[in-house]
Amino acid sequence: MRVFKLALLVVIMATLALIVPVAPAKAKTYKMTAAAGHPPIFLWVTLTRDFFIPEVDKRLAAAGGKDNIVWNQAYGGTIAKLGGVLEAVEEGIVDLGFVGTIFEAPKMPLHNVSYMTPFGTSDIFKVVDTMADLQANIPAVANEWTKYNNVCLGGVGLDTYGILTKFPVKTVDDIDGHKIAAPGPSANWIKGTGAVAVAANLNTYYNGIKTGVFEGTLTFMTAGAAIKVYEVAPYICMVNFGAQFAGGLSVNKDVFESFPPYMQKIFKDVGAEYATKLAQAQTDKADSAMKAMEKAGAKVIYLSDAERKRWANKLPNVPMNWAEAMEKKGLPGKKVLEGYLNGLRKRGTVLVRDWDK
Repeated sequence: MRVFKLALLVVIMATLALIVPVAPAKAKTYKMTAAAGHPPIFLWVTLTRDFFIPEVDKRLAAAGGKDNIVWNQAYGGTIAKLGGVLEAVEEGIVDLGFVGTIFEAPKMPLHNVSYMTPFGTSDIFKVVDTMADLQANIPAVANEWTKYNNVCLGGVGLDTYGILTKFPVKTVDDIDGHKIAAPGPSANWIKGTGAVAVAANLNTYYNGIKTGVFEGTLTFMTAGAAIKVYEVAPYICMVNFGAQFAGGLSVNKDVFESFPPYMQKIFKDVGAEYATKLAQAQTDKADSAMKAMEKAGAKVIYLSDAERKRWANKLPNVPMNWAEAMEKKGLPGKKVLEGYLNGLRKRGTVLVRDWDK
């Protein structure tokens, strides 16, 4: 009888456990700081502020509003300087940031494959999509984010590069002997031309040219218009060095993993949309930027296909040299270069120079 009563008690308790309501998970407020080394005049920062953050908030609210985020936004290098955002996100100084891989070459060398491969494609989508494939299929590429406690949410591509100078440039020969500002690995684009590359960035181009530190800069047209470089370097030669992969919007890995799964999905989904919207915005703005600079008095020259080919052939085989240097460091440089070039070809790009052949 005692056994029967005990069994009955167990059944009753189990039944009660099923019908007693479980208290819902407590809503949580996350405090997050978003940062960038660039100011919001640049589209990748503008869209972080005007699309990514409000869209995440909107989707959290649509999901029931049980979790929310209080944002602190600090752009223009107020918390993390150019070249310091990867580390700031890694250390939790900021939670979300635009990481410029061009400024992180020692830590993220494989992400600089596009800058090491000039004269690729002017199509930003092809570059960003190809890089997404490399991140998905080559673990060493993805590891450049995660080893520094970052999770990349969306890649950032820039419109094709040209050269803005204080003197006219009609052929590659015209830059011989001149000092040209070149950010990071883009210095390789003028190797062997006689020009002198000077390390600089978007925040220093204008004053550097104005004060004579250098006589021109390699840059993309949306940036050239935004910072008004044409005022001090009124000659624009659209060389079409190619659209470039410049970095990505990333979140601190520890913070990301503290999110419930539905929040992680929101961040990933909105990050992918951010990448697409930014690529389209850069594409749309590139043409209007060139027209605006021309209207303001800039003199524009478009380099002919023959001259582009001559420029490309004048360079050493920068991509292969880079790939071999990566291999010596134990990194799959050749696989990444092959994947990048074949990714462009697969998407319809006819290369001016087949660097891998």
